Amino acid sequence: MSDWLAQLADPNLEGLGALGLYALVFGIVFAETGTLVGFWLPGSTVLFTAGLVAAREDSPVSLTVLVVGVSVAAIAGDTVGYWTGRRLGRPWLLRRAGKAAARLPQAEAFYARYGWFAVVGCRYIPWLRAFTPIIAGTAAMSYPRFASANVVGALTWGALLVLAGYAADSLPWIRSLAYTIAGVAILVSIVAPVVGWIRRRRSRAPGQAGGA
Repeated sequence: MSDWLAQLADPNLEGLGALGLYALVFGIVFAETGTLVGFWLPGSTVLFTAGLVAAREDSPVSLTVLVVGVSVAAIAGDTVGYWTGRRLGRPWLLRRAGKAAARLPQAEAFYARYGWFAVVGCRYIPWLRAFTPIIAGTAAMSYPRFASANVVGALTWGALLVLAGYAADSLPWIRSLAYTIAGVAILVSIVAPVVGWIRRRRSRAPGQAGGA
């Protein structure tokens, strides 16, 4: 379990491992804010662990590519979220958020109170990371103001976590712990929605049968 992500960067894969890791990391970073379905993804853990992988002596993963790619993916994700909210509005957000809509008032209150700083700070709070750029769009925050917060947030969260993981490679116990946490977090992130879907199906079944 602890080496699951490191194996993606195995140099024996002749580059395919590195490309797979890039695709995984950039995809998760984008999906967390560019799509509502990504609010459950463990982006922070994955970024830190990717930095650890890049620090390995035999790793084909480039720290520069990771930092630049993560920054671009984070900026792009928030930008998509902002324009989605700006063009489609709050009713669309309520329809698409599903059960996560219960958190929407908290996210809106956070944005209303902190504005520009909310767009920056939300990067560090998983569920806020998904909602805040969309809320900034529905609230018609000026795009230049949003864009500046978007860039600052992407750099202080994404790039910084990758660099922190890279620096932490010198401490073996942190490396092993980060690999394990990342593996468990992603596994739970995948299993939890499936379990929730199965439970909802089972809870609806008696009512549907009775109605029939």
